Amino acid sequence: MILNLFLLLVGFFLVIWGADKFTDGSCGLARRWRVSELVIGLTIVSIGTSLPELIVSLLSSIRGSGDMSIGNIMGSNIFNSMVIVGCAALVMRICVSPVMMKRDMVLSLSLSGVLWLIAMHGRISRLGGAALFALFCLYLLALAYNERRKRQPQPEGQAGQMGYWRICLYILIGMGCLVGGGNMLVHSGTELARMWGMSERVIGLTILACGTSLPELATSVVASRKGKAELALGNVLGSNIFNITFVLGACNLFSPTNIPSIALLDWVVLIGSGMLLLLFAFTGRKITRWEGGLLLALYVAYLSKLIMQ
Repeated sequence: MILNLFLLLVGFFLVIWGADKFTDGSCGLARRWRVSELVIGLTIVSIGTSLPELIVSLLSSIRGSGDMSIGNIMGSNIFNSMVIVGCAALVMRICVSPVMMKRDMVLSLSLSGVLWLIAMHGRISRLGGAALFALFCLYLLALAYNERRKRQPQPEGQAGQMGYWRICLYILIGMGCLVGGGNMLVHSGTELARMWGMSERVIGLTILACGTSLPELATSVVASRKGKAELALGNVLGSNIFNITFVLGACNLFSPTNIPSIALLDWVVLIGSGMLLLLFAFTGRKITRWEGGLLLALYVAYLSKLIMQ
């Protein structure tokens, strides 16, 4: 018990410190490559901070724990959309560009619907995993093509740029601390939850989901605090897309997964949270502080219901 509590504290420190370095390195890379912070958030940041979800879901799938694998993905996406966006919006109002709303938000919501349709059949085959992985590759290609069209010439001798060696160092150290700290939090949190008699589904939807999403939370809040709200929201949307397409795709390429019966409430919250984000963005092209507070309050109500069950 004492060791697990100590690991929780160490993991929390590593995640927060790693997020700060990872954000600085990612912003420096965006300036060097002359791409928007949104694209960096949708790709490098979201993939880097989603590595814990990939590791946990892959191991759970190989070990035959379908409840934990799918619960981790669903719980992480719910946590991303409600807690991370909520916290980032409380720190700083998040403006949503028309491109982000029409492309990334709609795609994230659509993929949640695709996952629900797949779950109705009770199994994801290797062919289904390959299809999800192909969707991820197509999405990256579309991002790269769109960014190449918009890229502007860079003035010579631009001041204030971070050197490539420093960028790489910050990204690698930050990613290492995020993944290592996230794993400490997941392991210690799961052990504590099992001591308290929680089921695999609830552990996947709560402890694992929150623990593996802490890198996204820390990165998005730090980015929002530094005035990089576009990177913060891009991190969330990119992570949600990455979780369903790449993580589930990779897991089922290695080991086809039998999808257990997930409670209707979990599906309602997963799809409903995506619809709420789209509604907030559509009505005002921004996510305000009170909307962020509403997302957090709804998540607390959902978490309370899970724990009571």
